[in-house]
Amino acid sequence: MPINQPSGQIKLTNVSLVRLRRAKKRFEIACYQNKVQDYRKGVETDLDEVLQIHQVFVNVSKGLVASKDELKAGFGDVELDVIIREILAKGEIQLSERERQLMLNKLNNELLTIVSAKCINPGSKKRYPPTMIHKALVELKFSPVLNKPAKLQALEAIKLLVATQIIPIARAKMKVKVCVSVAERETIEQVQKLTGNAQGSSDGSQWTFVGLTDPVNYRELVAVCEKKGSVQVIDMAVIDDAA
Repeated sequence: MPINQPSGQIKLTNVSLVRLRRAKKRFEIACYQNKVQDYRKGVETDLDEVLQIHQVFVNVSKGLVASKDELKAGFGDVELDVIIREILAKGEIQLSERERQLMLNKLNNELLTIVSAKCINPGSKKRYPPTMIHKALVELKFSPVLNKPAKLQALEAIKLLVATQIIPIARAKMKVKVCVSVAERETIEQVQKLTGNAQGSSDGSQWTFVGLTDPVNYRELVAVCEKKGSVQVIDMAVIDDAA
């Protein structure tokens, strides 16, 4: 006896859901994996490339499409594409476990690369490889999270590593060029304090310093020189202090 298969059933595979609550109701759209982030970054603008089905649902897994009345109550009297774009822009992405793990791995690799680039072993004046940074952070039970930028979490990781010294580690210094009028004696003194009392050079009208400063002093250095001089970053992380 032949088995009857439902002819109108659509099977969604590798789907990412984006969910937004409006008018006490949940609205969902089914998207291709990774395409939502591409859309939000402006890399992808074609909805057909983002959506698996050009519809708004109240429940994707059950195939329940939102009615016109439900859409009107939630979003007003606007076109379907306007509603979809609002959900894409403001909705919460529902990640599968596989997607979540892939994104965490990518975030963790980016974080480790940043930490490795910004830090040195103060004894050898060399960078640690990301693998050694990873091992130290695991021992410290530091784990990245998806809702924070990699750069911000890398700075948090650096603070923890420097504070605990589970491995000998320090922030690599920045190489900067500072230019200030020789008449601004107070500003020059402040710059010298922030750069380890380093000596600059003068051409009679302008005092110039090219050398190293601790990254934690950079913002203060810029603030000190604002409207009275200039600060240019030559190297974000100098490995050899003699550079």
